[in-house]
Amino acid sequence: MARIFNCSDDSELLTGMRLSRAAIGRGELVVLPTDTVYGVAADAFNPKAVQRLLDAKGRGRQSPPPVLIPGIPTLDALAESVPDEVRALVKDFWPGGLTIILPAQSSLSWDLGETHGTVALRMPSNRIALELLSETGPLAVSSANLTGQPAAATAAAAEAMLGDSVAVYLDGGDGGSDPSTIVDATSLHLPDGKLRIVRHGVIPDEAIRDVVGADRCS
Repeated sequence: MARIFNCSDDSELLTGMRLSRAAIGRGELVVLPTDTVYGVAADAFNPKAVQRLLDAKGRGRQSPPPVLIPGIPTLDALAESVPDEVRALVKDFWPGGLTIILPAQSSLSWDLGETHGTVALRMPSNRIALELLSETGPLAVSSANLTGQPAAATAAAAEAMLGDSVAVYLDGGDGGSDPSTIVDATSLHLPDGKLRIVRHGVIPDEAIRDVVGADRCS
């Protein structure tokens, strides 16, 4: 049976992080706190692990998970190109609750689902998530809930839905109730291309428009 580790206790945090690293390395799933809702994570470069994540949530390949990254250098490594508008957004909102869809590097050997050559990237601001990412590398992370159910704001709520499909639960206290804001930047390279807000979340639409300009955002 999967165990929940209380990350406010130093001993449990160390044990939970060690077991989480090992679980990710074996292609298993880990639930972790983020700065928004709790997420369920898998090695982004392990197709079987990503499929395990989708299966645990009851989600199809047509809904590929976003990828959490430890820093901006990883953004340049995973995205084919990063427009100036995206760099401005990253400067203002990373680490934080903004997920950005970009064309993926064509050389990447991964299978996140039906991405159509794109990848959704985010750098979270939660210290536990960032520490794990710094040791594992990019993680495919989706909200820690069954598809159609409310996103989990606690590790216990995630465990109640996902149970033993997850190897390790990291409890970082109460999380937020709102997910990240998602923007699609894949058209910005076109002459009339605009940034498109595809999910409203913790970053207000107005704040995004203030950065990129209302004429470059829809």
